[in-house]
Amino acid sequence: MSTKPLIGINAEFRAMKKDSPAYTFLAANYFDSVLAAGGVPVVIPPMDNEDDLQAVLDRLDGVLLVGGADLDPRRDGFMLHPTVRLLDPRRETFDRMLARLVAERRMPVFGIGVGMQLLNVSLGGNLFLHLPEDLPSAVPHFDPQDRAHRHGLNVRRGSLMARVYGDGEIRVNSMHHMAIDELAPGFVVTARCPDGVIEAIESDSEEWFALGTQFHPESESASALDIRIFEEFVDGVRTVVQSRGLRVAA
Repeated sequence: MSTKPLIGINAEFRAMKKDSPAYTFLAANYFDSVLAAGGVPVVIPPMDNEDDLQAVLDRLDGVLLVGGADLDPRRDGFMLHPTVRLLDPRRETFDRMLARLVAERRMPVFGIGVGMQLLNVSLGGNLFLHLPEDLPSAVPHFDPQDRAHRHGLNVRRGSLMARVYGDGEIRVNSMHHMAIDELAPGFVVTARCPDGVIEAIESDSEEWFALGTQFHPESESASALDIRIFEEFVDGVRTVVQSRGLRVAA
């Protein structure tokens, strides 16, 4: 029986079309990164029943909220911007339920891209809907001609991000047009782009191991250092498991 932490990962969803059935899938880099960091990935398909999801979470040690398209701002009381490219409604409904339950349980969680944005809005924060309009002085955060587009990063001392990157110049991939505006209570900003855009957050509570990155450490465009964020996450999950006596993890 494996004693590695079990990390649940939410899956993407595509609705049925004329020429194809509905299906769910997951980019391999997410589960490959969890495996490389010493965890066991468990893919969670979008489900409707909260009791069923609770039963799944009972068996997991942590959750990875993956990236994707955009959250629907209308669900949070904002107007729909024309540049917003929406997640499938079934996935978004499920993701919001998943994030809520993870927060209620204070389960270890790592949100990437829209996964970090989801954590933020689920706990009372909000988002810029289109950086070129909301922050016109910001550097470009998305280049449709260059999937490896990168920008600098300023990291907060004493944070998990600081443990990963240490001192010196840091550059990360950037492929988003939305970003955190007002930060949710209970989180602190642990990395920003030099233009001020929030690029990483962490819980400020010792009772909840939670973090998020706007950039994508699982991507082919990530640096060799970026995979260490997954290592820090899996190690953090293992520590939580041991402290709560839920499972003896190696």
